[in-house]
Amino acid sequence: MLSVTTLPDTVLAALQTPEMWLQLGSVAGAAALAWAANHFWGRRLADVRREQTGIKRLTLGTGQRLLFPFSMLLLVLGARAILGRMSHPTEVLDAAVPLLLSLAAIRFTVYVLRKAFNPSPALRAWESIIGTLVWAAVALHLLGWLPAVLKSLDSVAVTIGTTRVSLLWLSKLTVSVGFFLLVALWLSAVLEKRLLQSKTLSAGLRVGLAKTARLTIVTVGFLVALNATGFDLTGLAVFGGALGVGIGFGLQRITSNFISGFILLFDRSIRPGDVITIGNSFGWVQELRARYVVVRDRDGVDTLIPNENLITTQVINWSYSDLNVRVKIPVQISYKDDPEQAMALMLEAARASSRALTDPPPVCRLMQFGESGIDLELRVWISDPQEGISNVRSDINLAIWRAFKQHGITIPFPQRDVHVRQNVELPRG
Repeated sequence: MLSVTTLPDTVLAALQTPEMWLQLGSVAGAAALAWAANHFWGRRLADVRREQTGIKRLTLGTGQRLLFPFSMLLLVLGARAILGRMSHPTEVLDAAVPLLLSLAAIRFTVYVLRKAFNPSPALRAWESIIGTLVWAAVALHLLGWLPAVLKSLDSVAVTIGTTRVSLLWLSKLTVSVGFFLLVALWLSAVLEKRLLQSKTLSAGLRVGLAKTARLTIVTVGFLVALNATGFDLTGLAVFGGALGVGIGFGLQRITSNFISGFILLFDRSIRPGDVITIGNSFGWVQELRARYVVVRDRDGVDTLIPNENLITTQVINWSYSDLNVRVKIPVQISYKDDPEQAMALMLEAARASSRALTDPPPVCRLMQFGESGIDLELRVWISDPQEGISNVRSDINLAIWRAFKQHGITIPFPQRDVHVRQNVELPRG
Protein backbone atom coordinates (compact mmCIF):
# COMPACT_ATOMS: atom_id res chain seq x y z
CA MET A 1 0.00 0.00 0.00
CA LEU A 2 1.31 3.45 -0.90
CA SER A 3 2.16 5.97 1.85
CA VAL A 4 1.78 9.72 1.72
CA THR A 5 5.26 10.38 3.08
CA THR A 6 6.91 8.45 0.25
CA LEU A 7 4.29 9.26 -2.35
CA PRO A 8 6.25 11.80 -4.48
CA ASP A 9 9.34 9.60 -4.85
CA THR A 10 7.24 6.51 -5.42
CA VAL A 11 5.14 8.19 -8.12
CA LEU A 12 8.17 9.61 -9.93
CA ALA A 13 9.87 6.27 -9.91
CA ALA A 14 6.75 4.42 -11.00
CA LEU A 15 6.01 6.79 -13.88
CA GLN A 16 9.35 5.88 -15.41
CA THR A 17 8.18 2.29 -15.93
CA PRO A 18 5.91 1.19 -18.78
CA GLU A 19 3.97 -1.08 -16.41
CA MET A 20 2.68 1.93 -14.45
CA TRP A 21 1.58 3.68 -17.63
CA LEU A 22 -0.18 0.50 -18.70
CA GLN A 23 -2.13 0.37 -15.44
CA LEU A 24 -2.98 4.06 -15.52
CA GLY A 25 -4.12 3.71 -19.12
CA SER A 26 -6.31 0.75 -18.13
CA VAL A 27 -7.95 2.79 -15.35
CA ALA A 28 -8.45 5.79 -17.65
CA GLY A 29 -9.94 3.59 -20.37
CA ALA A 30 -12.28 1.92 -17.87
CA ALA A 31 -13.39 5.34 -16.61
CA ALA A 32 -14.06 6.58 -20.16
CA LEU A 33 -16.08 3.51 -21.12
CA ALA A 34 -18.01 3.60 -17.84
CA TRP A 35 -18.81 7.28 -18.38
CA ALA A 36 -20.06 6.54 -21.91
CA ALA A 37 -22.22 3.66 -20.64
CA ASN A 38 -23.58 5.83 -17.84
CA HIS A 39 -24.37 8.65 -20.29
CA PHE A 40 -26.11 6.29 -22.72
CA TRP A 41 -28.00 3.96 -20.38
CA GLY A 42 -28.50 6.48 -17.60
CA ARG A 43 -30.72 8.66 -19.78
CA ARG A 44 -32.81 5.64 -20.75
CA LEU A 45 -33.18 4.56 -17.14
CA ALA A 46 -34.25 8.10 -16.24
CA ASP A 47 -36.91 8.09 -18.99
CA VAL A 48 -38.31 4.74 -17.84
CA ARG A 49 -38.13 5.82 -14.18
CA ARG A 50 -40.41 8.81 -14.76
CA GLU A 51 -43.21 6.47 -15.78
CA GLN A 52 -42.91 4.21 -12.72
CA THR A 53 -43.98 4.56 -9.10
CA GLY A 54 -43.23 2.89 -5.80
CA ILE A 55 -40.59 0.17 -5.55
CA LYS A 56 -39.97 0.09 -9.31
CA ARG A 57 -39.11 3.77 -9.34
CA LEU A 58 -36.76 3.30 -6.34
CA THR A 59 -35.09 0.31 -8.02
CA LEU A 60 -34.51 2.16 -11.28
CA GLY A 61 -33.17 5.17 -9.39
CA THR A 62 -30.74 2.91 -7.50
CA GLY A 63 -29.57 1.34 -10.75
CA GLN A 64 -29.05 4.80 -12.23
CA ARG A 65 -26.82 5.77 -9.28
CA LEU A 66 -24.80 2.53 -9.36
CA LEU A 67 -24.35 2.27 -13.14
CA PHE A 68 -21.07 4.20 -13.32
CA PRO A 69 -19.16 2.62 -10.39
CA PHE A 70 -20.26 -0.94 -11.19
CA SER A 71 -19.55 -0.69 -14.92
CA MET A 72 -16.11 0.76 -14.19
CA LEU A 73 -15.53 -1.94 -11.56
CA LEU A 74 -16.24 -4.70 -14.08
CA LEU A 75 -13.88 -3.12 -16.59
CA VAL A 76 -11.13 -2.72 -13.97
CA LEU A 77 -11.55 -6.35 -12.86
CA GLY A 78 -11.27 -7.46 -16.49
CA ALA A 79 -8.15 -5.37 -17.04
CA ARG A 80 -6.61 -6.72 -13.82
CA ALA A 81 -7.28 -10.31 -14.91
CA ILE A 82 -5.67 -9.69 -18.32
CA LEU A 83 -2.60 -8.00 -16.87
CA GLY A 84 -2.30 -10.73 -14.24
CA ARG A 85 -2.19 -13.44 -16.93
CA MET A 86 0.55 -11.47 -18.67
CA SER A 87 2.50 -11.31 -15.37
CA HIS A 88 2.30 -7.51 -15.24
CA PRO A 89 2.03 -5.67 -11.89
CA THR A 90 -1.50 -4.59 -10.88
CA GLU A 91 -1.00 -2.39 -7.80
CA VAL A 92 -3.04 0.50 -9.19
CA LEU A 93 -5.86 -1.77 -10.31
CA ASP A 94 -5.85 -3.54 -6.94
CA ALA A 95 -6.27 -0.17 -5.20
CA ALA A 96 -9.04 0.87 -7.62
CA VAL A 97 -11.27 -2.12 -6.78
CA PRO A 98 -12.06 -1.22 -3.10
CA LEU A 99 -12.34 2.46 -4.07
CA LEU A 100 -15.03 1.69 -6.65
CA LEU A 101 -16.84 -0.64 -4.24
CA SER A 102 -16.87 2.08 -1.58
CA LEU A 103 -18.09 4.62 -4.16
CA ALA A 104 -21.00 2.35 -5.10
CA ALA A 105 -21.87 1.72 -1.45
CA ILE A 106 -21.79 5.43 -0.57
CA ARG A 107 -23.87 6.49 -3.57
CA PHE A 108 -26.41 3.78 -2.76
CA THR A 109 -26.56 4.75 0.94
CA VAL A 110 -26.94 8.48 0.26
CA TYR A 111 -29.70 7.83 -2.30
CA VAL A 112 -31.66 5.52 0.02
CA LEU A 113 -31.34 7.96 2.93
CA ARG A 114 -32.54 10.82 0.72
CA LYS A 115 -35.59 8.81 -0.33
CA ALA A 116 -36.32 7.63 3.20
CA PHE A 117 -36.02 11.02 4.92
CA ASN A 118 -37.43 13.16 2.08
CA PRO A 119 -35.11 16.13 2.75
CA SER A 120 -35.36 19.68 1.45
CA PRO A 121 -34.52 20.58 -2.19
CA ALA A 122 -31.28 22.18 -1.01
CA LEU A 123 -30.12 18.92 0.55
CA ARG A 124 -31.04 16.97 -2.59
CA ALA A 125 -28.96 19.40 -4.64
CA TRP A 126 -25.99 18.75 -2.32
CA GLU A 127 -26.34 14.96 -2.60
CA SER A 128 -23.44 14.57 -5.05
CA ILE A 129 -21.15 16.87 -3.05
CA ILE A 130 -21.87 15.04 0.23
CA GLY A 131 -21.31 11.66 -1.40
CA THR A 132 -18.04 12.83 -2.97
CA LEU A 133 -16.69 14.18 0.33
CA VAL A 134 -17.56 10.98 2.20
CA TRP A 135 -16.00 8.88 -0.54
CA ALA A 136 -12.82 10.98 -0.47
CA ALA A 137 -12.44 10.33 3.26
CA VAL A 138 -13.04 6.60 2.78
CA ALA A 139 -10.60 6.52 -0.14
CA LEU A 140 -7.87 8.14 1.96
CA HIS A 141 -8.49 5.59 4.68
CA LEU A 142 -8.33 2.63 2.27
CA LEU A 143 -5.09 3.89 0.73
CA GLY A 144 -3.54 4.42 4.16
CA TRP A 145 -3.07 8.15 3.56
CA LEU A 146 -5.64 9.41 6.08
CA PRO A 147 -3.34 9.69 9.17
CA ALA A 148 -0.72 11.64 7.21
CA VAL A 149 -3.37 13.94 5.71
CA LEU A 150 -4.87 14.59 9.14
CA LYS A 151 -1.41 15.33 10.54
CA SER A 152 -0.74 17.78 7.70
CA LEU A 153 -4.08 19.57 8.30
CA ASP A 154 -3.34 19.78 12.02
CA SER A 155 0.05 21.35 11.40
CA VAL A 156 -1.55 24.38 9.72
CA ALA A 157 -2.88 26.28 12.75
CA VAL A 158 -3.07 29.67 14.43
CA THR A 159 -3.50 30.51 18.09
CA ILE A 160 -6.31 32.89 19.04
CA GLY A 161 -5.97 33.75 22.71
CA THR A 162 -5.71 30.37 24.41
CA THR A 163 -7.44 28.50 21.59
CA ARG A 164 -5.50 26.69 18.87
CA VAL A 165 -7.40 26.74 15.58
CA SER A 166 -6.16 24.39 12.86
CA LEU A 167 -7.48 23.25 9.49
CA LEU A 168 -8.16 19.84 11.04
CA TRP A 169 -10.24 21.41 13.82
CA LEU A 170 -12.17 23.54 11.35
CA SER A 171 -12.81 20.48 9.18
CA LYS A 172 -14.07 18.49 12.18
CA LEU A 173 -16.22 21.42 13.25
CA THR A 174 -17.77 21.74 9.79
CA VAL A 175 -18.47 18.01 9.52
CA SER A 176 -19.86 17.78 13.05
CA VAL A 177 -22.10 20.82 12.70
CA GLY A 178 -23.32 19.62 9.31
CA PHE A 179 -24.06 16.11 10.59
CA PHE A 180 -25.84 17.16 13.77
CA LEU A 181 -27.82 19.87 11.98
CA LEU A 182 -28.97 17.36 9.37
CA VAL A 183 -30.11 15.00 12.12
CA ALA A 184 -31.77 17.86 14.00
CA LEU A 185 -33.57 19.12 10.88
CA TRP A 186 -34.77 15.61 10.09
CA LEU A 187 -36.05 15.04 13.64
CA SER A 188 -37.75 18.44 13.70
CA ALA A 189 -39.36 17.78 10.29
CA VAL A 190 -40.73 14.42 11.51
CA LEU A 191 -42.04 15.98 14.73
CA GLU A 192 -43.52 18.95 12.86
CA LYS A 193 -45.31 16.63 10.46
CA ARG A 194 -46.79 14.62 13.33
CA LEU A 195 -47.92 17.77 15.15
CA LEU A 196 -49.52 19.28 12.06
CA GLN A 197 -51.48 16.05 11.51
CA SER A 198 -52.87 16.10 15.05
CA LYS A 199 -56.66 16.39 15.27
CA THR A 200 -56.85 17.20 18.98
CA LEU A 201 -54.85 20.45 18.86
CA SER A 202 -56.00 23.70 17.27
CA ALA A 203 -54.33 24.90 14.07
CA GLY A 204 -52.50 27.79 15.75
CA LEU A 205 -51.28 25.61 18.64
CA ARG A 206 -50.02 22.95 16.22
CA VAL A 207 -47.99 25.49 14.27
CA GLY A 208 -46.68 27.12 17.46
CA LEU A 209 -45.52 23.83 18.98
CA ALA A 210 -43.97 22.73 15.69
CA LYS A 211 -41.96 25.94 15.27
CA THR A 212 -40.84 25.90 18.92
CA ALA A 213 -39.78 22.26 18.69
CA ARG A 214 -37.87 22.95 15.48
CA LEU A 215 -35.99 25.88 17.01
CA THR A 216 -35.18 23.90 20.17
CA ILE A 217 -33.95 20.79 18.34
CA VAL A 218 -31.78 22.77 15.91
CA THR A 219 -30.26 24.80 18.77
CA VAL A 220 -29.49 21.67 20.79
CA GLY A 221 -28.01 19.98 17.71
CA PHE A 222 -25.76 22.97 17.07
CA LEU A 223 -24.54 23.03 20.68
CA VAL A 224 -23.92 19.26 20.68
CA ALA A 225 -21.91 19.62 17.47
CA LEU A 226 -19.75 22.34 19.02
CA ASN A 227 -19.22 20.29 22.18
CA ALA A 228 -18.27 17.19 20.12
CA THR A 229 -15.37 19.08 18.53
CA GLY A 230 -14.05 20.31 21.89
CA PHE A 231 -15.29 23.86 21.46
CA ASP A 232 -15.47 25.81 24.72
CA LEU A 233 -19.14 26.75 25.02
CA THR A 234 -18.27 29.63 27.33
CA GLY A 235 -16.91 31.33 24.23
CA LEU A 236 -20.50 31.70 23.06
CA ALA A 237 -20.84 34.58 25.51
CA VAL A 238 -18.58 36.63 23.24
CA PHE A 239 -20.62 35.52 20.25
CA GLY A 240 -23.81 36.50 22.07
CA GLY A 241 -22.41 39.98 22.73
CA ALA A 242 -21.47 40.37 19.07
CA LEU A 243 -24.93 39.16 18.06
CA GLY A 244 -26.51 41.75 20.36
CA VAL A 245 -24.44 44.50 18.75
CA GLY A 246 -25.44 43.23 15.31
CA ILE A 247 -29.10 43.28 16.26
CA GLY A 248 -28.72 46.79 17.62
CA PHE A 249 -27.15 48.07 14.41
CA GLY A 250 -28.84 46.29 11.54
CA LEU A 251 -31.02 43.31 12.49
CA GLN A 252 -33.83 45.04 14.38
CA ARG A 253 -36.48 44.34 11.75
CA ILE A 254 -35.46 40.70 11.30
CA THR A 255 -35.51 40.13 15.06
CA SER A 256 -38.80 41.99 15.38
CA ASN A 257 -40.42 39.84 12.69
CA PHE A 258 -39.06 36.67 14.30
CA ILE A 259 -40.41 37.57 17.77
CA SER A 260 -43.69 38.81 16.28
CA GLY A 261 -44.10 35.41 14.64
CA PHE A 262 -44.02 33.67 18.01
CA ILE A 263 -46.44 36.24 19.46
CA LEU A 264 -48.91 35.50 16.65
CA LEU A 265 -48.56 31.77 17.25
CA PHE A 266 -49.20 31.87 20.97
CA ASP A 267 -51.84 34.60 21.24
CA ARG A 268 -53.79 32.85 18.44
CA SER A 269 -54.96 36.12 16.91
CA ILE A 270 -54.03 34.87 13.42
CA ARG A 271 -54.38 31.18 12.57
CA PRO A 272 -54.02 29.11 9.39
CA GLY A 273 -57.31 29.26 7.50
CA ASP A 274 -58.37 32.67 8.85
CA VAL A 275 -59.72 35.22 6.38
CA ILE A 276 -58.03 38.57 6.96
CA THR A 277 -57.73 42.02 5.45
CA ILE A 278 -54.59 44.07 6.04
CA GLY A 279 -54.17 47.22 4.01
CA ASN A 280 -55.13 46.35 0.43
CA SER A 281 -54.52 42.61 0.90
CA PHE A 282 -57.53 40.34 1.37
CA GLY A 283 -57.31 36.58 1.54
CA TRP A 284 -56.96 33.57 3.79
CA VAL A 285 -53.90 32.61 5.80
CA GLN A 286 -51.99 29.69 4.30
CA GLU A 287 -48.91 29.46 6.53
CA LEU A 288 -47.37 31.07 9.57
CA ARG A 289 -43.63 31.26 9.02
CA ALA A 290 -40.83 32.49 11.29
CA ARG A 291 -40.51 35.82 9.45
CA TYR A 292 -43.75 36.29 7.51
CA VAL A 293 -47.33 35.12 6.99
CA VAL A 294 -48.49 33.71 3.65
CA VAL A 295 -51.88 35.14 2.61
CA ARG A 296 -53.52 33.86 -0.59
CA ASP A 297 -56.11 36.00 -2.35
CA ARG A 298 -58.95 35.01 -4.67
CA ASP A 299 -56.64 35.24 -7.68
CA GLY A 300 -54.40 32.51 -6.24
CA VAL A 301 -51.60 35.01 -5.57
CA ASP A 302 -49.61 34.52 -2.36
CA THR A 303 -48.69 37.69 -0.47
CA LEU A 304 -45.87 37.47 2.09
CA ILE A 305 -46.70 39.86 4.91
CA PRO A 306 -44.01 40.47 7.57
CA ASN A 307 -45.11 39.36 11.03
CA GLU A 308 -44.36 42.80 12.45
CA ASN A 309 -47.06 44.35 10.23
CA LEU A 310 -49.68 42.05 11.72
CA ILE A 311 -48.70 43.13 15.23
CA THR A 312 -48.34 46.90 14.72
CA THR A 313 -51.11 47.65 12.18
CA GLN A 314 -54.87 47.15 12.14
CA VAL A 315 -55.92 43.74 10.83
CA ILE A 316 -59.49 42.71 10.02
CA ASN A 317 -59.94 39.02 10.87
CA TRP A 318 -63.20 37.96 9.27
CA SER A 319 -63.15 34.57 11.00
CA TYR A 320 -61.58 35.38 14.37
CA SER A 321 -64.46 34.20 16.59
CA ASP A 322 -67.22 33.36 14.11
CA LEU A 323 -67.30 32.56 10.42
CA ASN A 324 -70.60 34.41 9.95
CA VAL A 325 -69.95 37.74 8.21
CA ARG A 326 -72.45 40.48 7.31
CA VAL A 327 -72.24 41.96 3.82
CA LYS A 328 -73.63 45.47 3.28
CA ILE A 329 -74.98 46.48 -0.14
CA PRO A 330 -75.85 50.20 -0.45
CA VAL A 331 -78.35 51.31 -3.10
CA GLN A 332 -79.83 54.75 -3.88
CA ILE A 333 -83.26 55.30 -5.44
CA SER A 334 -84.98 58.40 -6.79
CA TYR A 335 -87.29 60.54 -4.66
CA LYS A 336 -90.03 59.77 -7.22
CA ASP A 337 -90.01 56.06 -6.29
CA ASP A 338 -91.62 54.24 -3.37
CA PRO A 339 -88.88 53.26 -0.86
CA GLU A 340 -91.03 50.54 0.73
CA GLN A 341 -91.49 48.82 -2.65
CA ALA A 342 -87.78 49.15 -3.36
CA MET A 343 -86.88 47.66 0.03
CA ALA A 344 -89.19 44.69 -0.58
CA LEU A 345 -87.59 44.07 -3.99
CA MET A 346 -84.12 44.24 -2.44
CA LEU A 347 -85.08 41.61 0.14
CA GLU A 348 -86.28 39.37 -2.68
CA ALA A 349 -83.00 39.97 -4.54
CA ALA A 350 -81.04 38.69 -1.55
CA ARG A 351 -82.14 35.18 -2.53
CA ALA A 352 -80.13 35.48 -5.77
CA SER A 353 -77.03 34.32 -3.92
CA SER A 354 -77.16 30.77 -2.60
CA ARG A 355 -74.55 31.71 0.01
CA ALA A 356 -76.84 34.26 1.71
CA LEU A 357 -78.09 32.85 5.01
CA THR A 358 -81.73 32.72 6.01
CA ASP A 359 -80.79 32.74 9.71
CA PRO A 360 -80.11 35.49 10.51
CA PRO A 361 -82.37 36.73 7.71
CA PRO A 362 -81.53 39.56 5.30
CA VAL A 363 -82.73 43.03 6.30
CA CYS A 364 -83.05 46.32 4.45
CA ARG A 365 -82.74 49.75 6.03
CA LEU A 366 -83.48 53.30 4.92
CA MET A 367 -80.27 55.04 5.89
CA GLN A 368 -80.80 58.69 4.97
CA PHE A 369 -82.25 61.18 2.50
CA GLY A 370 -79.30 62.12 0.34
CA GLU A 371 -78.69 65.00 -2.01
CA SER A 372 -79.56 63.02 -5.13
CA GLY A 373 -81.87 60.31 -3.78
CA ILE A 374 -82.92 58.05 -0.93
CA ASP A 375 -80.08 55.88 0.47
CA LEU A 376 -81.06 52.27 1.19
CA GLU A 377 -78.86 49.45 2.45
CA LEU A 378 -79.36 45.69 2.14
CA ARG A 379 -77.62 43.55 4.77
CA VAL A 380 -77.11 39.81 4.27
CA TRP A 381 -75.12 37.25 6.25
CA ILE A 382 -72.77 34.61 4.83
CA SER A 383 -70.89 31.80 6.60
CA ASP A 384 -68.01 31.24 4.18
CA PRO A 385 -66.00 34.46 3.76
CA GLN A 386 -63.03 32.44 2.50
CA GLU A 387 -64.99 31.96 -0.73
CA GLY A 388 -65.01 35.71 -1.35
CA ILE A 389 -67.36 38.60 -0.65
CA SER A 390 -67.35 40.57 -3.90
CA ASN A 391 -69.06 37.73 -5.79
CA VAL A 392 -71.97 37.83 -3.31
CA ARG A 393 -72.31 41.59 -3.81
CA SER A 394 -72.20 41.15 -7.58
CA ASP A 395 -74.94 38.49 -7.67
CA ILE A 396 -77.28 40.49 -5.45
CA ASN A 397 -76.59 43.79 -7.23
CA LEU A 398 -77.47 42.19 -10.56
CA ALA A 399 -80.71 40.85 -9.08
CA ILE A 400 -81.56 44.31 -7.68
CA TRP A 401 -80.87 45.90 -11.07
CA ARG A 402 -83.25 43.47 -12.84
CA ALA A 403 -85.99 43.92 -10.23
CA PHE A 404 -85.74 47.73 -10.30
CA LYS A 405 -85.79 47.75 -14.10
CA GLN A 406 -88.82 45.48 -14.18
CA HIS A 407 -90.80 47.63 -11.69
CA GLY A 408 -89.70 51.01 -13.04
CA ILE A 409 -87.60 52.06 -10.04
CA THR A 410 -84.74 54.35 -11.03
CA ILE A 411 -81.28 54.70 -9.60
CA PRO A 412 -80.45 58.43 -9.76
CA PHE A 413 -77.21 60.06 -10.70
CA PRO A 414 -75.82 63.22 -9.03
CA GLN A 415 -77.76 66.36 -10.09
CA ARG A 416 -77.35 70.09 -9.45
CA ASP A 417 -79.84 72.90 -10.14
CA VAL A 418 -78.16 76.10 -11.29
CA HIS A 419 -80.18 79.38 -11.14
CA VAL A 420 -78.90 82.31 -13.17
CA ARG A 421 -79.98 85.68 -11.78
CA GLN A 422 -80.33 88.57 -14.22
CA ASN A 423 -80.25 92.35 -13.78
CA VAL A 424 -78.01 92.13 -10.77
CA GLU A 425 -76.12 95.32 -10.10
CA LEU A 426 -72.51 94.79 -9.21
CA PRO A 427 -71.25 96.79 -6.25
CA ARG A 428 -69.14 99.73 -7.21
CA GLY A 429 -65.71 99.75 -5.85
